[in-house]
Amino acid sequence: MTNPKINNILIPNVTKLPSKQNVENTNKLGVGESSEFKNLLDSTLENSEQSINDQSSKGLRLSTHAMRRLQERNLSIDKEEYTKLQSAVDKLKIKGGQDSLVITGKAAYIVDVPKNMIVTAIDKDSIGDNVFTKIDSTILMN
Repeated sequence: MTNPKINNILIPNVTKLPSKQNVENTNKLGVGESSEFKNLLDSTLENSEQSINDQSSKGLRLSTHAMRRLQERNLSIDKEEYTKLQSAVDKLKIKGGQDSLVITGKAAYIVDVPKNMIVTAIDKDSIGDNVFTKIDSTILMN
């Protein structure tokens, strides 16, 4: 014989099923209402876009190592070069670049794309003498 207490715990006594009309209207939204999920999704997307825009608006930064390399190799980043680098970083962000090699008419730069940071710089005459490792993308900017 089955113990009724155990049976009631494991299998609840359901005496009334919900009507079809109640089930159909349970998850429907009224006119002008939005779901909690949609609000959360919209908020997350806005924050992601804002984060990308904030990083772009900060502009490029130079690491200490890159500043030293620019001085050692007598390189300067003028307005035109900066614009090329910023444009390259923007394109690399869209494509998902992380650690990228950016080659311009003046020099080559290793850039940490998510951080908007130039990690190092190599003058044009020395590019052929270097091996570039741990990069996931390359862009040529003329």
